[in-house]
Amino acid sequence: MRYLIIGAGAVGGAVGGRLAESGHDVVLVARGAQYAALRERGLRLVTPDGPRTHHLPTVDGPGALGELRADDVLVLAVKTQDSVAALEAWGPAPVAGGGTAAERLPLVCAQNGVESQRLALRRFRRVYGVCVWLPATFVEPGVVSAAGAPLTGILHLGRFPHGTDDTARAVAADLTASRFEAPVVADVTRWQYAKLLANLANAVEAVSGVTDTEEAAALTARVRAEGEAVLAAAGIPHVSVEEQKEARAGKMRLVPLDGTPVRGGGSSWQSLDRGTGTIEADYLNGEIALLGRLHGVPTPLNDLLQRLAGDFARARRAAGSMPVSELVRLADAAAAAVHAPASAATGGSGDAAPRVG
Repeated sequence: MRYLIIGAGAVGGAVGGRLAESGHDVVLVARGAQYAALRERGLRLVTPDGPRTHHLPTVDGPGALGELRADDVLVLAVKTQDSVAALEAWGPAPVAGGGTAAERLPLVCAQNGVESQRLALRRFRRVYGVCVWLPATFVEPGVVSAAGAPLTGILHLGRFPHGTDDTARAVAADLTASRFEAPVVADVTRWQYAKLLANLANAVEAVSGVTDTEEAAALTARVRAEGEAVLAAAGIPHVSVEEQKEARAGKMRLVPLDGTPVRGGGSSWQSLDRGTGTIEADYLNGEIALLGRLHGVPTPLNDLLQRLAGDFARARRAAGSMPVSELVRLADAAAAAVHAPASAATGGSGDAAPRVG
């Protein structure tokens, strides 16, 4: 199979680079400065094995490839806010022998959150979800760092919305041969919702820069508790923390690379650091906000983080530039406002508003 890595950033670059190292046919898909860097200098992949450069075919869209191959696998690794544009571009791409990519080829969503695979299933007949546990960093065009050892990452995958098949097992075998563990599971969304709960802290890190202080940890716990309450109200199952720890125990440690810190920050922090102007909070904290509104569960903390992260991205504010004490103050105020009496919140007497005309 040939792997088309749509979004050769942190996750896509690490997966694509490792697949290429184990002898698989890989094409990288990128745009802007990343596309230019990959075309001019190749992909510099830095891992505990040392840095190396991969000169792989790189395109900015399907047109550069002509007809796709019948054995192509599309790996969608863009941020969720970029998924629709990618799906619209690649879905109609013609495949040798007839038909389109959306009709004939498997699409593997290697992304945070749960929304992209739902978007994909509107267009593609064969969609696969991945629970991505892959600590990687992309802040400089052309350079991706992945600090995990001896495994580069653990990627639970399965057919979406549920089930497994031969394609999932074939992709898993290729990933397993490429420094990943890739369990094939029939309930991949159960793993993804567990990862979503962990990713709710991404906005805390992006905005305040820290998650390991006592103050930040306490806030993160409150944000996660909101998420757990929403999933319970929605009847959405997720893997427990204990099951996640058991699945990952002793399989991967983070190793400092080239004398630098193991990792500057998570995916949302990296988006702010690169000044992309967008951030995935709408599909992480925003997913909890959406489910909360659908099921009548207040989510003031996730609402706040979604808004702040979006504001930071649009204004291109520096990652981590809000003191965590200020973030906690805003969170306390948001939570208090939800529980305030209607009269206090509106400044009125609490009487019903007068009828108009």
